[in-house]
Amino acid sequence: MDVLSDVIAVMRTGQPRSARVVWHAPWAQRFASVPGCAGFQVILQGPCWLVPPDTDPVSLTVGDVVFLPHGRGHALADSPSTPVDAPACDPNDPQFLQRYATATVGEPAGTYGPTTVTLCGAYELDPARAHPLLNDLPELIHLPAHLGRHPELRATVDLLAAELERPRLGTDAIVPALLDTLLLYILRTWFDEQPARGATTGWAAALNDPAITAALRAMHRDPARPWTVATLAAEAGLSRAPFARRFTTLVGQPPLSYLTWWRMTTAARLLQESDAPLSAVAHRIGYTSEFAFANAFKRQYGTAPGRYRRAA
Repeated sequence: MDVLSDVIAVMRTGQPRSARVVWHAPWAQRFASVPGCAGFQVILQGPCWLVPPDTDPVSLTVGDVVFLPHGRGHALADSPSTPVDAPACDPNDPQFLQRYATATVGEPAGTYGPTTVTLCGAYELDPARAHPLLNDLPELIHLPAHLGRHPELRATVDLLAAELERPRLGTDAIVPALLDTLLLYILRTWFDEQPARGATTGWAAALNDPAITAALRAMHRDPARPWTVATLAAEAGLSRAPFARRFTTLVGQPPLSYLTWWRMTTAARLLQESDAPLSAVAHRIGYTSEFAFANAFKRQYGTAPGRYRRAA
């Protein structure tokens, strides 16, 4: 898989949750801070306001997408002046038994009463396998709607909204796939826009650098290969020293340090999701010795691979 797909595959855990909500003014709803989750809000109809806890309110309109990669608390309201009195919505609350739902809040205020429809949701992530790519994202990403831009993102939103509004045969299989697709399109859209915003370091710049992307893709595609800085530089089409400097500047760590981290992250996923013997897991990530693999894994996670698997 490519780097972005791998990031989602290793970090996603549990089941995503999503809801289509119709709001009748006046209304305001707080969404709890949920560490280990990433949340989103999509405006399907009518205007509203995003009210962060420590910055000015942000006006939202139809088609706007808000992504909160670190589970930051926030509120939505029909107006910045509407008091937020209702209990905070928390996707981990036991009362939310349905993973996918629809709801109506408030009473219609006549034919011309202001109505807002939102699509909200949360992805459960594994903090123990937090990829530096997601750590590099800001607390809040706002993708304003622009006519003709981001057609794939818009199409995914429309499909997801339709499934939640009118559940039919297959909805339980379609919605999780659409939620994963939505997450990937949100991230792709944000990363695609970063060069225009002048990103020169960090993962936004790394994923828009063809040479570094080629090296990252090679590591992700074949973590078991005995990579060296020289062979990774060859994948990038650069000489050894310039490649090492460029990689470290953009990614934030040297190539072989990132490779080790990725190998251990891949091993953790294999331990959780398969019953493959430790020797097979070690071989999959490039260790010929189970003992050497166990030592390297313990340095990364603070526990032996077998114990990590049992705990998971």
